[in-house]
Amino acid sequence: MLRYLRTLRIFWLTALAAEMEYRTNFILAIVVSLGNAAGSLFALSLFYRGDYAFAGWSWRQAVIVVGLYTLLDGFGRSVLTANLGRIVEHVQRGTLDFVLLKPIDSQFWLSTRNLSPWGLPNIAIGLGLIGYAGGRMGLDWQAYALGAVPVALSLLILYSLWYMLATLSVWFVKIYNITEVLRSLLEAGRYPMSAYPVGWQVFFTFVVPVAFMTTVPAQAILGQAAAAQLLIMAALALALLALSRAFWRYALRYYTSASS
Repeated sequence: MLRYLRTLRIFWLTALAAEMEYRTNFILAIVVSLGNAAGSLFALSLFYRGDYAFAGWSWRQAVIVVGLYTLLDGFGRSVLTANLGRIVEHVQRGTLDFVLLKPIDSQFWLSTRNLSPWGLPNIAIGLGLIGYAGGRMGLDWQAYALGAVPVALSLLILYSLWYMLATLSVWFVKIYNITEVLRSLLEAGRYPMSAYPVGWQVFFTFVVPVAFMTTVPAQAILGQAAAAQLLIMAALALALLALSRAFWRYALRYYTSASS
């Protein structure tokens, strides 16, 4: 474990040093992230004009959901797109051979080799929205501590889904459209699940588990999540992680390498 942590530290320090050579891009990323967050809050405010509100969700509670979505989006930009998006390139160019030959777990290497700073503003803004809305509601540090585990599980669910889609590149080299479909579906997580009709709530809970990535963690922070929900979420996250690993190993059986 210590060996992998040291390796992760080297990976990310090297990646950040290389990316931060383009500091103007980082400033632009901050501006874009602020614009996106403002757009999300403005869209949410349109629902809360007058006396209307999502069932069981006040304005400040809904802002926490927006913050969680923004946090997930930042994680996707900084870690998932920076790493898993390159699996396609490795398969296309045959450089996956060199990854498999390294004395380190290939899934770990492919998942953590790069870190992009362009998603860090979204992560900071997401945490800021959660802290601001929670502070206005009088939440203490214990509420955030209880919500930390569900938030970590939501990141794990998102990673597992993305990795399984990236693994498909072993058979179908161009999968960019599939990842865009997933990204579009995840945008449903901007709002609490009660904002959608019952049919869509079922879809975003049991088919594409968007509800477990934003709404349920928000409920955990607010102290409204049922124990059964959290247990199901933990089981789902661990099952998807195990499935992503098993699927990757299965896919490698069909990878013929560039020299074959």
